[in-house]
Amino acid sequence: MEGDEECITGLCLGLGIGGYVPKKDEKQRVKNSVELAFELCPKGEANNVSHDNSKDRNRSTKKLRLTKEQSAMLESTFKLHSTLNPAQKQALADQLKLKARQIEVWFQNRRARTKLKQTEVDCELLKKKCQNLSDENKRLKKELHELRALEVGSSPLYIQLSKAATLTMCSSCQELFKHNEGT
Repeated sequence: MEGDEECITGLCLGLGIGGYVPKKDEKQRVKNSVELAFELCPKGEANNVSHDNSKDRNRSTKKLRLTKEQSAMLESTFKLHSTLNPAQKQALADQLKLKARQIEVWFQNRRARTKLKQTEVDCELLKKKCQNLSDENKRLKKELHELRALEVGSSPLYIQLSKAATLTMCSSCQELFKHNEGT
């Protein structure tokens, strides 16, 4: 950079002021800037907002419990259709004497519970598969180690016979081998 140029890194909001201000005009720039500070929540509104929130909290603490009949009807409907169109939702709401929004929320929650249960089942299945593969991996590593130990002090003929006698395939390879034999 040259000596007479200056890099301005500050952020300033001004009216009709250019981006580059030479050093000698810096004092004038400060005088021309306008402060635009204001309160986000004026004093009178702050109390009203908290008062409205307390009313909402009191209303939300009272939860509507479904009757056994309503729950049974919702469950049976869910088994038929996991999602409802607006007409079905309104018809079910009228039949159960509930709001359509309550039906919508119940179905959303039920779908979420179903998905969570399925995810847990899938997770357990994957854990079992992972454990089986880990066990199989350990067994194969042990077998490989034993074969390498035999190679060091034995004759070539014995090594080939022992390899053929002790060689076992993992389940994935067996499936592949069976598939290839069948075709």
